Amino acid sequence: MTQHAIPTTHVGSLPRSAAVVDLLLRRENGEPYDATEFRDTMAAAVDELVARQVAIGIDIPSDGETSKIGYATYIKDRLSGFGGDSPRQIAVDLQPYADFRARMAVFAGKQSFKRQSCIGPIAVVERQSLLDDIAQMQAACQRHGVQRAFLNAASPGVVSAFQPNQYYPTHSAYIQAIGAAMQEEYEAIIAAGFDLQIDCPDLAMARHTGFQDLTEAQFLARAQEQVEVLNHALRNIPSGRLRMHVCWGNYEGPHDHDIALEKVIDIVLAAKPAQILFEASNPRHAHEWAIWREARLPEDKILVPGLLTSTSNYVEHPELVAQRLLQFADIVGRDRVMAGTDCGFGTFAGIGKMDAEISWRKLAALVEGTRRASDRLWGRQP
Repeated sequence: MTQHAIPTTHVGSLPRSAAVVDLLLRRENGEPYDATEFRDTMAAAVDELVARQVAIGIDIPSDGETSKIGYATYIKDRLSGFGGDSPRQIAVDLQPYADFRARMAVFAGKQSFKRQSCIGPIAVVERQSLLDDIAQMQAACQRHGVQRAFLNAASPGVVSAFQPNQYYPTHSAYIQAIGAAMQEEYEAIIAAGFDLQIDCPDLAMARHTGFQDLTEAQFLARAQEQVEVLNHALRNIPSGRLRMHVCWGNYEGPHDHDIALEKVIDIVLAAKPAQILFEASNPRHAHEWAIWREARLPEDKILVPGLLTSTSNYVEHPELVAQRLLQFADIVGRDRVMAGTDCGFGTFAGIGKMDAEISWRKLAALVEGTRRASDRLWGRQP
């Protein structure tokens, strides 16, 4: 890790252009589209996103998850065994508030992506889209002088949380099949020279969304098993090349049914990835920095706290970013922290309340706040 400044990064998804969203929705809805136009549009968008991240000062950029309709449902286009359209479970915290849900749907847009179920054996059946993602990001990084970047992939657990099992005899068999299939994607991203970010909202958010029918004890047992399956799928990858994102759901709402960090932190720390990206800024979880202070953190773990909210168009003051970052540097030291965001700014293509240009302003505030914190930690500023 750099010895002169804390690195800046983010969770992965970034605002998509209208042209990108149009093509993604046409593909998602089975409408005709030109495959060459699709690849060219995605490549141009990735190049623009990488250039903009570099210009702002993001040290470890991503492709913005440009080609994905959603971070957990894109797998239906790469793996066999999925079909139909499962009804969406309303998050427990939102269930009492029908009027609020209706207003948010008008403002942010309705979720139009397919939530399929597992209805057959899972196997890798389509590889070109992953190869395109890798090639487009490699070209953009080379063009813009990026030395280190990351690509996202869904965890076995989050795949199961979004796509219910209707085929395998047990949840254990289901996630093991997902893990075996996703291993190829995980290793391909690493082989291409990128860090791999595993998205794991199944370890927190799923408690009040996809797995809300479980008891808390059942959920915790399931989360632990999902980490074991994930670790097996990552067994050939060095932990230092791995990032893991944990969150309670990237949406505005009460979040008063979120499972507490202290109940899942040991499960999170048992996962192989060295870098842990987590929500640390939103009003429901900002206080949990104290939990990290008391946790038994393995010496190889690097904390990547979210220093910006991803559900508010407020632009955080750089001084607030610096203060938040210094809290975590005090816990693990300046060489074991990175500056991140609570979640992504384009979780699902074409929906969400975040304004694209304001999202970029927030990332600029992240960079400036991190510079201030770094100057203090390295003695360049009082």
